[in-house]
Amino acid sequence: ISRCVFDVATKETEIADIEAQSAESGFWDDPRAAQQTMQRMSTLKEEVDRWRSIQTRIAESIELAEMDDESLRDDLTTETAAIRALVDDLSFKALMSGKFDKANAILSIHAGAGGTESQDWVSMLLRMFLRWAEQHRIKAEILDQMDGEEAGIKSVTMTLKGAYTFGYLQSERGVHRLVRISPFDSAKRRHTSFALVEVMPDVQDTIEIDIPDKDITIDSFRSSGAGGQNVQKNETAIRITHLPTGTVVTCQNERSRAQNLESAMGVLRARLFDMEQRKQQEEISKMKGEHVEMGWGNQIRSYVLHPYQMVKDHRTDHETGNTAAVLDGHLDEFMEVYLRAQVGIAAE
Repeated sequence: ISRCVFDVATKETEIADIEAQSAESGFWDDPRAAQQTMQRMSTLKEEVDRWRSIQTRIAESIELAEMDDESLRDDLTTETAAIRALVDDLSFKALMSGKFDKANAILSIHAGAGGTESQDWVSMLLRMFLRWAEQHRIKAEILDQMDGEEAGIKSVTMTLKGAYTFGYLQSERGVHRLVRISPFDSAKRRHTSFALVEVMPDVQDTIEIDIPDKDITIDSFRSSGAGGQNVQKNETAIRITHLPTGTVVTCQNERSRAQNLESAMGVLRARLFDMEQRKQQEEISKMKGEHVEMGWGNQIRSYVLHPYQMVKDHRTDHETGNTAAVLDGHLDEFMEVYLRAQVGIAAE
């Protein structure tokens, strides 16, 4: 496993190469490139140390098992279960070998048609992703949020920072469908709501994307909020319009105009990069004669709360009746099944 999946020896060789580079004169002449290289080495060391630690624990457990001491049986059982969980986690992460799978992510959720119903669904999805991030110790920060008139959220954009964040969340891109008895309908009728989830790698620290000043307009406005001290008196919120594509990005979460501008530019770079990636994928699919459907398209997952309880992913057919757990952020099963399916497709 260490050779085929995790390739520890190759990673140790790369660490040695980077250490040699960092000792050369001129390494820090380009601070940005040097910092990225050192971050790469830090990530590699963490991966190697984790795997070497597991190998040591396995070897020690085998030695204890060979002693055939009845008093150690319970401890061995506990340790075996712990090692299995660690190996499963590493195996899961090994599925994410894409160029940006280890990157931070930018996630946006947009309400579909249906007014308050869909906007409430966006707020439920936001809570779901925030809980998932909390469970994985991933730092989530909301950059921009547009609330609904009555309830819920029209759209929200946030950054999520942590190892493999984009790799995990790429499975969530697409339309999410909710079926339930509406809490906003006095007649207690069943409603279907839709929301679009966009997930992009946060590429600003990994690649350069040139955006000429002539291609954008920047507007400032007052941040919206709940009132009182939450509302900024000054025009600190930022709206950037990318003229060639018509892409609009807003950010109003930060305290200063400069911070909002920096965050908004980061989101714009991610959106433009994602658009280019999707365009290339579309071209490849057309050459292969595959059906391509961009935009909203069909839902990737349905969350049914009435007349029965079920969450089903329509790409993999994976489903569960524990809707409460899924909406509380327990998404790893769906993510893993999707990633395994993608690896299978890539191997064909």
